[in-house]
Amino acid sequence: MDNQPSAAYIPETKPQYRERRWVLIFGLVVMGITSIPYILGFAIQNPDWVFTGFIFGVEDGNSYIAKMLTGAAGEWLFRTPYTIHPQNGVLAFPFYIWLGKLGSAPGLHEQLVVLYHLFRICAGVLAIIATYDFIALFVKGSRNRQLATALVVLGGGLGWVLLTLGEGTTLGSYPLEFFSPETFGFLSIYGLPHLALARATLLWGIIAYLESPKYGNASTTRSGIKVGLLWLITSLAQPLTGLIMGYVIALHWILSSLQSVWRRWRKRSKGDNLTIQYLKTALIAACFSLPYLLYNAYIFSTDPFLRSWTDQNIILSPHPIHYLLAYGWMLPFALPGTVEIVKKCPWQGWLPVGWFFSFPLLAYLPVNLQRRLVEGVWVALVVLAIVGLEWAMEKRTKPIPRQLIWIYFAPVFMSSVLLIFGGIKGVLSPQEPLFRPNGEVSAFQYLSGVVDDQPVVLADYRTGNPLPAWAPVRVIIGHGPESVGLKTLSAQITKIFSQHTSDTFRQEFIAEHGVDYVFWGPNERQLGGWEPSYTDYLERIYSANGYEIYLTRQDIQ
Repeated sequence: MDNQPSAAYIPETKPQYRERRWVLIFGLVVMGITSIPYILGFAIQNPDWVFTGFIFGVEDGNSYIAKMLTGAAGEWLFRTPYTIHPQNGVLAFPFYIWLGKLGSAPGLHEQLVVLYHLFRICAGVLAIIATYDFIALFVKGSRNRQLATALVVLGGGLGWVLLTLGEGTTLGSYPLEFFSPETFGFLSIYGLPHLALARATLLWGIIAYLESPKYGNASTTRSGIKVGLLWLITSLAQPLTGLIMGYVIALHWILSSLQSVWRRWRKRSKGDNLTIQYLKTALIAACFSLPYLLYNAYIFSTDPFLRSWTDQNIILSPHPIHYLLAYGWMLPFALPGTVEIVKKCPWQGWLPVGWFFSFPLLAYLPVNLQRRLVEGVWVALVVLAIVGLEWAMEKRTKPIPRQLIWIYFAPVFMSSVLLIFGGIKGVLSPQEPLFRPNGEVSAFQYLSGVVDDQPVVLADYRTGNPLPAWAPVRVIIGHGPESVGLKTLSAQITKIFSQHTSDTFRQEFIAEHGVDYVFWGPNERQLGGWEPSYTDYLERIYSANGYEIYLTRQDIQ
């Protein structure tokens, strides 16, 4: 057996300078296009409406700004402002908390939103470049690499057909491309920078792992460290993506080891030492990433607040038909591509093959976060499909016109087009939740100027979600997974703002939950018509534009 692996099993496929220039320009253009709705949103702001900075997933978006605001206030560990439940702090969402430290008053909220979108643009470009690099391991021609990159970055499924037919909630769910960033990827670069960063480092980490035997035993340690650092960044950005990286690497090693056994049995031992080098690289890499992943597993299973958060954070996969609509258009090329990729890349090729074909297991594993586990499967599927396309082109005596190829794949781009135009349409008509009333924001800013040490504010859920993004306060409810006991507390808060509720109940609730301020605006009035100004246990400290803020008696000096 040779000491060094044969180069035949580690193809030289590094992108050339022209390809690097293309993918950089492509990335910048894509991120520029995805920024258009946000730019319009800020431009359309007027004396009545203030743009939140988000065009989808606004509740989560507000929570990210709230996390950045805690970082600006001095926090290094994550403690959500969306609950009054005791918290010990956890190393989570670090990139948002760290980014928040770059902002300062005045205009802190606006600075944080700008920082968020700078993060989104940078992470999006990195994800696009990493996608191209990963594809280049398996796809030969530069034009096919470009097609594959466009499909991964901008592609989706055929769920948009259901929307056009008025069947948007078929089988109990909207099409995946319109709400699931992990199923494809466009939503990540459109508005979820931590997920885009996680995908970038995930793909680069896998590339470093797959290429580690190319350099021989002498550089195994260096390769392992590189993979480990990328794995750690992936885990910090999104712990579940870190778990997926470990799963994909382990699955590849198992499949390549089985191939090694088969080759030995067939007396074709050449290249068998690759599995040993892959294992060494993976073990060294795990020394960097595994401690953080184990820390997450321990603290989320033992900390009372984090356990409650986990129990409420339910993200299940939809009916399998939705995944068939999502991925089915690629299968005619992906199936022959599966055979071809293992022939062309007999060691590396098992990684995308195993990754995609284990997708049903990942999507329906009996855990709360099923849908999150399919992160990256779309990348593997597109790789298999384009390898299958190359195989089909090689089999033909006449080349397939590029126009026909683009026509075939054109339908998968429709969902991203609809998302962009949907975002533009959304900001052209200012209303909640994309925008907040200027009077409400003024009240938030007043609180921001007079409070410290995160006092507790009693407000309706619809107010409680944006409030911590503008002011360093805690709310009782305001975010689905992060507000502990949301269902029970929501009913109690509705009762508090009802005019038929006794003051005794309100005072007991305020004392039990340590409420420092009561926020009263249109959302709160809709809950039942209670007039807090008539009470003797609250003192009004702010009143303007239909919004009032009251200080509770326990805080009145």
